[in-house]
Amino acid sequence: MDLRSLSIEELKNELVSMGEKPFRAKQIYEWLHKKCAHSYDEMTNISLDLRKKLSEKFEFGAFEIVRMQESKIDGTRKYLFGLGDGNMIESVFMRYHHGNSVCISSQVGCRMGCKFCASTIDGLVRSLTPGEMLGQIYEIQRHTGERVSNVVVMGSGEPMDNFDNIVKFIGMLTDENGLNISQRNLTVSTCGLVDRIRELADKEFQITLAISLHATTDEKRRELMPIANRYSIKEIMDACSYYFDKTGRRITFEYSLVSGVNDSEEEALKLSKLAGPLHAHINLIPVNPIKERDFEPSKDRKIAAFQNKLEKNGINVTIRREMGRDIDGACGQLRRKVLQEP
Repeated sequence: MDLRSLSIEELKNELVSMGEKPFRAKQIYEWLHKKCAHSYDEMTNISLDLRKKLSEKFEFGAFEIVRMQESKIDGTRKYLFGLGDGNMIESVFMRYHHGNSVCISSQVGCRMGCKFCASTIDGLVRSLTPGEMLGQIYEIQRHTGERVSNVVVMGSGEPMDNFDNIVKFIGMLTDENGLNISQRNLTVSTCGLVDRIRELADKEFQITLAISLHATTDEKRRELMPIANRYSIKEIMDACSYYFDKTGRRITFEYSLVSGVNDSEEEALKLSKLAGPLHAHINLIPVNPIKERDFEPSKDRKIAAFQNKLEKNGINVTIRREMGRDIDGACGQLRRKVLQEP
């Protein structure tokens, strides 16, 4: 059992069943989720006997840093973590004026098959536990010595394909007994699993939901994203409307601009018609080239024209600042590179 995946109440119940005092749960939880302990040995106010019993029953879930690459351009750090079962996952640490952000993975690999993403090329290996998602943040805080204030679940994997663990992760990340990060500082991305979007809406979290849209018609979306064979854009828009009505939180549409594929002003007009009724924010992303695909990012003038067309139609839009291009910054790139090494 993964110790870092237990809520404070679950930990309390486990300790009672072991014949321990319930108040120990808060002490252990604080070591795990506030002090980001890396091993049982660091828990100095816990008896050696209890530490031994814990180590016999629970996996601690600590990571190994397999590789860390730091951008010479902007200081972004890309981490490749080794898990206890030999698998590897990626996380990205980014410094902004408003605070430090971490982009974490929710799965080892991915089964969604999006054509422009390296993390899906070898398919899905397994989903991550809540403790493994939290652990990425904790290890980065330990390594940098800096607090993380914003978390984005937009790395390798489809968060909504790991739904129960994501819900638990949200609760633990924002718990006052842990890092206590505001739900409003958490963004969860999805390629559009409609049923799960509605289920998440019913939780009434105050997080930001980001939809990886990347096209304005079902036909074009199917070329880029196999999930479009299952859910139409209309179904996604209906689910987004439901989410907005339940939570009051504005949706973000992620839109990767691929040269000659989805970057015309006509596409921008169609996108504004989708975003307008939802008051959605649009995040334009020049696609990150990967060697396994021949997609190229749109030219600066095309991006500017696309943004201008959206703004003229009253849409709130930003262009995502490119970070970490010199360190295999895009989802799945570093893991795949290391897996292919001798």
